[in-house]
Amino acid sequence: MGLTDDLGPGPLGLDTAIFVYYIEEHPRYLSLVEPVFEGIDRGRWRAVTSGVTLLETLVVPYRIGDDALADRYEALLTRSRGLTLVDLDHPLLRATARLRASVGVRTPDALQLAAALAARCTAYLTNDRALPHITGLPVLQLRDYA
Repeated sequence: MGLTDDLGPGPLGLDTAIFVYYIEEHPRYLSLVEPVFEGIDRGRWRAVTSGVTLLETLVVPYRIGDDALADRYEALLTRSRGLTLVDLDHPLLRATARLRASVGVRTPDALQLAAALAARCTAYLTNDRALPHITGLPVLQLRDYA
């Protein structure tokens, strides 16, 4: 079985790196993430990511003065069919604090995971080995499929 088989019916939680690999056409991971984004666009899955992803993906383009790259990230994250950018509202912040308190995960990761849990995601796609096991949310490591 491959990655797309393991994702389940969705919705899918997507970590920041997944967007970076897609937009910047990472040579090792593009062939894995491209079918995920195509599936989201075609309606096979719904996907969610927190507002942290927008923040994290814009830093490098702004640092190097690449407004076109920043615009590509913002367009993907805010105007893609089937993708929800979860706002950092009070309920999400409370859920994040509870997650940090219970499993000790870093704040950005806890925000992402809390958004995925709130959306009842069937999987969370990442490449972050530091993430702990989260009950009710299978965490799939992209490098395991490369």
